[in-house]
Amino acid sequence: MKTTLIKNATIINENSKFVSDLLIKEGKIEKIDRNISVESNHEVVDAKGLLLLPGCIDDQVHFREPGLTHKANIFTESRAAVAGGITSFMEMPNTVPSAVTIEELEKKYAIAQNTSLANYSFYLGTTNSNIEEIKRINPLEICGVKIFMGSSTGDMLVDDPQALEDVFHYSPTIITTHCEDDPMIKQNFQKYIEEYGETLPAKFHPLIRNEEACYKSSSFAVSLAKKYNSRLHILHISTEKELELFTNQIPLRDKRITAEACIHHLWFSDEDYDRLGNFIKWNPAVKKASDRDAIMKAVNENVIDVIATDHAPHTFEEKDQMYSKAPSGGPLVQYALLAMLEKVKEGKISIEKVVEKMCHAPAELFQVSKRGFVREGYFADLVLVNPSRSNMVSKEQILSKCKWSPFEGYTFSNSIDSTFVNGELVYSNGQIIDKSQGSRLSFNR
Repeated sequence: MKTTLIKNATIINENSKFVSDLLIKEGKIEKIDRNISVESNHEVVDAKGLLLLPGCIDDQVHFREPGLTHKANIFTESRAAVAGGITSFMEMPNTVPSAVTIEELEKKYAIAQNTSLANYSFYLGTTNSNIEEIKRINPLEICGVKIFMGSSTGDMLVDDPQALEDVFHYSPTIITTHCEDDPMIKQNFQKYIEEYGETLPAKFHPLIRNEEACYKSSSFAVSLAKKYNSRLHILHISTEKELELFTNQIPLRDKRITAEACIHHLWFSDEDYDRLGNFIKWNPAVKKASDRDAIMKAVNENVIDVIATDHAPHTFEEKDQMYSKAPSGGPLVQYALLAMLEKVKEGKISIEKVVEKMCHAPAELFQVSKRGFVREGYFADLVLVNPSRSNMVSKEQILSKCKWSPFEGYTFSNSIDSTFVNGELVYSNGQIIDKSQGSRLSFNR
């Protein structure tokens, strides 16, 4: 492996900002020092004027492989991820077949081993009847289990009360949840269809998948976690009301119940449906501006612990149907970090907090081994950001297989200069270096 010396970088790490050199050797950070001497075997990168961040760890993506590869696959989406500074991802089980057995899960790991540019882990899905598979999990090798307590893409809704009790009781690892109350959503949908017909527009999405549906399910998950002292992580919080379920009174390492915010819930609001329609149709729904602002405040105050993407691509043709037929989800990994750096420019969040929530916190929350920080001895998963070069999102530069983005046409103030995964350069100056450099994540539990 190459020995790479990054010179004169402005490092953002662990709530500090400083100029330093950084030496990468055998895939890890060998040394961090203000003046590291150049030797003949060093490949030198002059990072003067660039920001050096730990590679982001995205704890919620849907890369669609196997079975849904007309939408995306691990190769294409990992390319988009590293182009956006995301060097590790945790992928969801609602593929075809669903990853609800250890055997099916290992098939996904085998695909990633051969094709992923980023580091990877995969959740085991839950069903109403697979508790014995859940008990077999090795917590050192799998990021967690996923419960769909509200139905979304696929058919993995867990709605049997005893099955839910069993998962919270017996899961040997962290439980992540999609929380929306399905009966309430179906009732709301039927109400609006009867009133407005099949052609109702996307702006009804947050009325159908409303605050009450989210809170009812989230509060139920919290009650189960408290009953069994489970380790619960609730994904994609979308309402201000749900924030009362979480606390910032104890350090992250001591929390048993944590929460995630997603890029789309921090960026868009219901005011954007008239412009973007189904292309901002997610589950849970993008809701009011007051919800968006409250979620950002909760991130800043450590009520919410992690920022992720819920990257979930569908083809343009699938999204470009009438609202009632269009699937929920969209691509975000390529522009997630740039979107949050734009919020830094707007004064909504500090860059140190962005790094904390997109790099440090997911590593700490999931107990990822030696990633998520710029530290000597850690894997060299790194991203160089150019704060002096803007990036206008165009269809030509979109790397996700679906070839569209809700940010298309937007100009970000920063750009991703380079991304390193396990010490190897995988993205530089707009070009992907197609090597399968990703490794299976391991966990210190």
